[in-house]
Parts: sequence; structure tokens; C-alpha cells
Amino acid sequence: MCEDALRATGYYPDAPQAIKIDRFVEKHFKVSPRFEDMPSGVLGFSSFGDRGMVSMHISQALVEEDTRSAERRVNTTMAHEAGHGLMHAHLFALSGTESTLFAHGSDVEQQKVLCRDEKTTPKKVYDGRWWELQANMAIGPLLMPRRLLHEALAPFLLVRGTFGTLEIDSRRREEAVRHVAEIFDVNPAAMRIRVDKLYKPMGNQLTL
Repeated sequence: MCEDALRATGYYPDAPQAIKIDRFVEKHFKVSPRFEDMPSGVLGFSSFGDRGMVSMHISQALVEEDTRSAERRVNTTMAHEAGHGLMHAHLFALSGTESTLFAHGSDVEQQKVLCRDEKTTPKKVYDGRWWELQANMAIGPLLMPRRLLHEALAPFLLVRGTFGTLEIDSRRREEAVRHVAEIFDVNPAAMRIRVDKLYKPMGNQLTL
């Protein structure tokens, strides 16, 4: 769904490169991300109406850090909010959404999803906020599309087993992560999650 949306707006590149997520948001959702002061610990939020996303808000604090890592977190946050827009906008058109579908979601109120700062590593315990889990899952395919990532990783891939399973050379795995993180202009921590999901370390295990 995420990659289809990129293609539909013309922002799916022909070759591996950074995704222009801000341009995608503007074209797909017809909104321009706004940078605003937010409470401590809040990265952003999106507001919805009967016709979908009506606004996207990103923490001004990320911009004020003035580091490459922070700039990349801005893009990751936009991709996360775009995930809400792609998967959850229609839910807000339903009457009583906040009190039913988003039960126990204190960050979902008044047609708005408030997204708090979280570490880029997967949580060990699922906390029940399925909408946040889904929005996080959108970050990978929006900023690091599978086909383009596979193409960028080609120099690091080995063919294993009878069925030709592709695996990243374990001796160069961290090098590969940092290489493609530069190509897609994302933080290595975010890329590591994406790579580990698509290319699980096989070690010496037999595969079927």
C-alpha cells in the first residue's frame, strides 16, 4: 500500500535514493507539514476529518537541533504520520471512533493522533496501541522501498542454499546497513530495523 501510494504520486524513484517524503505528503494528502512547538516528548500529530487528513504537525524542536540525525528524524516522523494517513484516516469518519476503535488510546482524541517520542528500536512488549504499531510499519516501505533497497544492497548479498536464498554477508552486515542508510538518507538505527526485517541473519542454520 505504501509503495503503491509513492508510485501513484510519482515519488517512487527509478533508482535507489532518498525519498522526498515531504513532497509525497503534500501531493498525496494535500497538506503541508507544519513545524510547531510541542510538549516535551511529542514528535508530531495528525488531525483528521470526514475527508481524510486535514493537517500534519511536526515538532519544531527536531528542526532546531540542526543535525543530520535530527533532519532524518523529521523525515521518519513524517513517514510515521503518513502511515496514519494511509491506514487510519477512514476510521475517523466513523462515529464514535475515539471511544471504540482506539480504546485505551489516551493519545487519540478530537479527530487527532498524538505521536510521542520513542526509541527507534522495536519494543519488547506490545502495549496495545495497534495504530502506532501500524504507523511505524509504514516507515520502512515509505522511506526504504523493498525493491530499491534490494538493488542498493546487491554488493553485499550472497546466494545460499539449494534454492538460492539471498543473504547479507554476515561479515559486512553493519557496513551494508551504513551504506544503504547513506543512500536513502535515513538514520542507521532505522535502516537496521528495515534490513533485519527483510534479511534475517541466517548464520549456519539450514533453510527450507
